[in-house]
Amino acid sequence: MQKIIQIEIELNCGVNQAFNLFTVNEKLESWLPEKAEVEPKVGGKYELFWDPQNREINSTIGCKITSIEKDKFLSFEWKGPERFQSFMNFCDPLTHVVVVFSSSSDDPKKTTLFLFHSGWRDDPKWQKARDYFEKAWSGALTNLKENLSSKKQLD
Repeated sequence: MQKIIQIEIELNCGVNQAFNLFTVNEKLESWLPEKAEVEPKVGGKYELFWDPQNREINSTIGCKITSIEKDKFLSFEWKGPERFQSFMNFCDPLTHVVVVFSSSSDDPKKTTLFLFHSGWRDDPKWQKARDYFEKAWSGALTNLKENLSSKKQLD
């Protein structure tokens, strides 16, 4: 089952800021995990922790960046939360996320972000995990967009 999650969203920030929101620990922590340990290089860590006191649960511990080009794209391995970890976190290969950053031709202060999450297997439990992540990514990116918009209004 190659049902890739595909999300496109326009962010109210330049492409460099959008890229940094995925690759700079403090910026990632402002919108996605509680704690981030990212090394922005191929083979570098892409470890996000929603419960830093219990690093093995609800995290992407052990995940790596598989490709990166500053301000253009980023791809990394991905793991699931506790309810899906028995199959998602021990499969080979892990699921995979690709994020593409595209500068708006109309406005350099806007970025179109494309997120693709692939690697879903053909099994009912995998379908539940995929459905969960489709909602989770959509919600997280929508919140990010709203946070960026409200910060712009405060400036």
